[in-house]
Amino acid sequence: MSLAYFALIVSIVSASALEIAGAKFGAQLGTMAAALSLLAATLSARKADYDHYMRATSWGRWILIAIPVLVAAQLAPLPLSLAHPIWASARDVLGGLSLGPITADLGLTLNALMLALAATALLGVTIVVVRDRGRAELVLFVLGGVTAVSALTLDLHRLSPAVAGTAATSEFATTLAGFGLVLNLAIMQLAAERAETRHSLVRSIVLGLLGLAGALISAAAVFGLSGTNNAVAAGFGIVLILLILVIRRLDLSPLAASALAAAALIGAAIVLTFMFEQSSGPILMRLTPDMGAETRAALERMLADTRWFGAGAGTFSAIARIYQSDAGAALTAPSTATAIFAGMGAIGLVVSLVAGLIALVRLFFGALQRGRDSFFPAAAAACLLFALVQSFAGPGLLRPAAILCLSVIVGLGLSQSVSQSSSR
Repeated sequence: MSLAYFALIVSIVSASALEIAGAKFGAQLGTMAAALSLLAATLSARKADYDHYMRATSWGRWILIAIPVLVAAQLAPLPLSLAHPIWASARDVLGGLSLGPITADLGLTLNALMLALAATALLGVTIVVVRDRGRAELVLFVLGGVTAVSALTLDLHRLSPAVAGTAATSEFATTLAGFGLVLNLAIMQLAAERAETRHSLVRSIVLGLLGLAGALISAAAVFGLSGTNNAVAAGFGIVLILLILVIRRLDLSPLAASALAAAALIGAAIVLTFMFEQSSGPILMRLTPDMGAETRAALERMLADTRWFGAGAGTFSAIARIYQSDAGAALTAPSTATAIFAGMGAIGLVVSLVAGLIALVRLFFGALQRGRDSFFPAAAAACLLFALVQSFAGPGLLRPAAILCLSVIVGLGLSQSVSQSSSR
């Protein structure tokens, strides 16, 4: 597993660091590292690793392949009635077969398929590789450090725009900053747990201070430099990780814990309802930043024309050219949810949300049952909740590095939610 572990770290660092730096090949390098990690894990896996993977994914193993299968289906010849209306119109004018791929761009959808497979592979490899608690801790440190660096780019941009550059204001940096806030809170919990179990007090203090610094840097980026909706999404993540901590520390009875969780769920529903009711129009665009009337009208026409299976994963930019009113102004996806809906249709969006919610519930209950290592699944659940809400507020999760990081975070949480002391 050493090679798989090394490739996993390379995938996280290369994809994230190069994306932060503005390099164009970060996603490709991260995907290749994910493939190498999967190959190494497959060749070195033992029965105990397989059993651990089966326990960690017992919540819904099928959902891991649902999204790649949906993307692959868009490349296969299907009735054009299932595709975007532009294909049916083109057939009426030019004639031809009534069968064809749903996607508007085979190359873009093939790239999306490779990314989906890489994310699925990283999630599975992470589950197996981080069975050992020492490796799980190092992966948590790497994730916390990389995401804090991304948040730092936003902070530096506020202090000195000329130094940080234009890339510092990207939605990608905001997304990683949200992850970094939660992950560094988990590092602080790890430091407290080490101190309680009579580890080196000095090392625990240093680790806690590093986590505190990363959390403060990330909080400044999310709450000070991003939009209100992104800040609310990060707030949901913080509340969730604190809720789990309170339930565990107070050793609440199942009835009291259920009442507290229900109150938090009702409060979250009220806040989300209030947020969505602040603006009108399609629900997928109600949390997005303000945009011009012409741009909004073009996006609404695009969403109205989208069929059940979308226009092809990853093809938002290609389809948007048809709807943009100004040939010189590119129409970009205002949020991750909008891009998923336009690319994969209502079916793809529903499958993505269901997969996220199932994993969220699994991680939440795993954290409550885990014991002293609950901060692993708790942090993963909080990051996933942030991602679900933030996907309606901005396009940060469309970047390959963000997808790969989230896959590793969820895999880390799932693995440590079922690990036994003997496997550390």
